[in-house]
Amino acid sequence: MIEQEAGRAMNVVSCAVSLTVTDPVASSHFFTTHLGFREVLVHEDFVELSRDDAAVDLVLVRRDLERCGAGPGPIDVIVSFEVTGVAAEYERLRNEEAGPAVTVRREPWSELVVRLVDPNGVVVQLTEWVPPAGI
Repeated sequence: MIEQEAGRAMNVVSCAVSLTVTDPVASSHFFTTHLGFREVLVHEDFVELSRDDAAVDLVLVRRDLERCGAGPGPIDVIVSFEVTGVAAEYERLRNEEAGPAVTVRREPWSELVVRLVDPNGVVVQLTEWVPPAGI
């Protein structure tokens, strides 16, 4: 059994989100083309993506019904990135034709949100807090 030193908290050295998709290559192309990720590891069953900023790494894993079962998988998963200049990102993504579901809206709590969907149905959200007028 592995024991931690008394009083010592876990030290996270890296973070990744694993997304099970039908076509990892299509999602990888979407994330590298439109969202600035780069491929760091490519295998026939998965692709690992990273960026040089604070974004979490993404691991796009091919759905394998024999290995993982036929469960419905995660429901309403949104990969969200807080960014600066979200309005400009919205225009860029629209100009790049990043998909038909590129939308922008302002939330009542003063957050500007851009949503888009990759070829496998992964919902990506870019957010920026925009102070209300007068603050």
